[in-house]
Amino acid sequence: MRKYDLAIFDLDGTLIDSQQDLVNAVNATRAWMGLEPLEAKLIASYVGDGAPVLIQRSLGAGVSERDLEQALQYFLDYYRQHCLDFTRPYPGTAEALSRLEQGGVTLAVLTNKPERISRAILEGLGMNRFLRVYGGNSFESKKPHPAGVLALLKETGVAPARALMVGDSAVDVLTARNGGIAACGVTYGFRPESFREAPPDYLIGSMSELPGIVLNGTGA
Repeated sequence: MRKYDLAIFDLDGTLIDSQQDLVNAVNATRAWMGLEPLEAKLIASYVGDGAPVLIQRSLGAGVSERDLEQALQYFLDYYRQHCLDFTRPYPGTAEALSRLEQGGVTLAVLTNKPERISRAILEGLGMNRFLRVYGGNSFESKKPHPAGVLALLKETGVAPARALMVGDSAVDVLTARNGGIAACGVTYGFRPESFREAPPDYLIGSMSELPGIVLNGTGA
């Protein structure tokens, strides 16, 4: 008997390695604003709270509201055109999702990335296994607000004790906590250091470890 009936996944840094495309889009935006490029690692540390926050962090203090809005629009337009240049699923992801699906687990995505771009990326990568793909603009509040988790629990009829959130940062752990469900962190993503402030119930170094946790609770 499986331990969890619903697995909710973050997207960037969890299912897909989108770092290079995000870095390129941010630095293209900075160049458009007349600014020097930032290091990839720094930009990656800004990911996880949605595109507006990413751009705000990437441009720094002293930028007017109007410039922020224009920069965000430029970023989104650029990223839509280049979101699949280098982005790929992490190793073992397709196999893990297949095992979960075969085990009767319902799969969903809850990300702070805009929903339309999220769907386009998943479709472009042939990752069409999810009951729902909810983005940062799907609800009034983004993660770590539990709106997405609560909606998925209601839609699927799954009890909180039988649902698991999988993500690469404290944002995902806090989302799970706020929604009353368990959390699994991945160490290969963008912000694993943030787990120090919000430790998950499980911690894995590869998506191939997840089916063992979800299907029998052992991680084997």
